[in-house]
Amino acid sequence: MDRVEELKREAGIAACSFVRDGMRIGLGTGSTVKYTVIEIGRMISEEGIDVIGVPTSEATRELAESLRIPLSTLEEVTSLDITIDGADEFDSDFQLIKGGGGALTREKRVAEKSESMVVVADDRKQVVTLGEFHLPLEVGKDDWHIVVTKLQEICPGQVSLRGGESPYVTDNDGYILDCEFGPTISDPASLEGQIRSIDGVVEVGLFVDICDAVVMASPSGVTTLLKQGGRLD
Repeated sequence: MDRVEELKREAGIAACSFVRDGMRIGLGTGSTVKYTVIEIGRMISEEGIDVIGVPTSEATRELAESLRIPLSTLEEVTSLDITIDGADEFDSDFQLIKGGGGALTREKRVAEKSESMVVVADDRKQVVTLGEFHLPLEVGKDDWHIVVTKLQEICPGQVSLRGGESPYVTDNDGYILDCEFGPTISDPASLEGQIRSIDGVVEVGLFVDICDAVVMASPSGVTTLLKQGGRLD
């Protein structure tokens, strides 16, 4: 395991410091948070903690099942205590871009149903202004052409269908559009509202006022950043 991967593993494990016995936990998706899921599996088997997980993707569900983590669904739970997930970008206000892995709709639904959210990421994901990473949107299969036309009035860069002629299909049987805004998203709440008003948009990969902490891996080690006034502060 190289140093970058080792730091991801350390950050994923460190995020489990927020896990308590009896919790209902949103289990995120991605290359860093997979180590969180693995650690939760270890805590169940070796420490005997009693938790229930709600996975944000089919890939996470399969991993959790292989680790014998008890699972439920969003439909079966009234609320979650915490969600631990990854991010493609985060800024100093703990606003996020997510959806690089294509699971943004389930990820947002799970996060919105949680009492708190912890992001696990490496320091390359920390930005001054959101948008260098393309902004993903989930759209209906029959609507994507119309949505692209509307988005071109808002997005300064290219709007592309993920997968092109062989479109990527989400777990919800939708398509993903990737929008090149560049580092211009200084008011993510306003932009999210604009995009969500477009018919055919299922979900936007902007996670606004949802994240409470970031467990960040960097060459100097793992640091936990808490949002001032957040639900975990």
